[in-house]
Amino acid sequence: MKKIVVFASGSGTNAENIIKYFAKSEVATVQAVFANSSIAKVLDKAKNHGVSTNIFNKEQLIVGEVLQKLNSIQPDLIVLAGFLLKLPKNIIAAYSNKIINIHPALLPKYGGKGMYGMNIHKAIVENKEKETGITIHFVNENYDEGTIIFQQNIVLSGDESAEEVARKIHELEQKHFPEVIEKLLNANL
Repeated sequence: MKKIVVFASGSGTNAENIIKYFAKSEVATVQAVFANSSIAKVLDKAKNHGVSTNIFNKEQLIVGEVLQKLNSIQPDLIVLAGFLLKLPKNIIAAYSNKIINIHPALLPKYGGKGMYGMNIHKAIVENKEKETGITIHFVNENYDEGTIIFQQNIVLSGDESAEEVARKIHELEQKHFPEVIEKLLNANL
């Protein structure tokens, strides 16, 4: 059985969806959820599903304590699901091509520092984009610049609010993220 570690910073809806998906899987299981906030709702969601949690701060991430915890688990895949901090080079090097992220836009558009959540959806509406979507990509040392694994687009009418765009993107994330994770693990990363 392959091991997944999920990193999240907030409510954890994508993390919980991944946990539920792999609870029934013979391919992998979510071993742990790592969060950089003790009040992140993802922690309760993980605990409710019997998944262990690790809370850390930015300093622990930088000095290598988080890498030590990861090494003790030896995950086959690290999944960033609404994780807002940049991973340090030591983690990226130790788990090269084994860290993926989901981005709520069609990269390379609307990527980079500060481009997350409603910031992206508002920009898409303001710029009257005709389409948007999700991108799942490998993580490297730069925000949202890793090799793209999967993209799925949706057509926009131009009448949507940022909140409506966010809802449509969330539906894409919930459907495709666990499936792409499973395909990657089946491909023997």
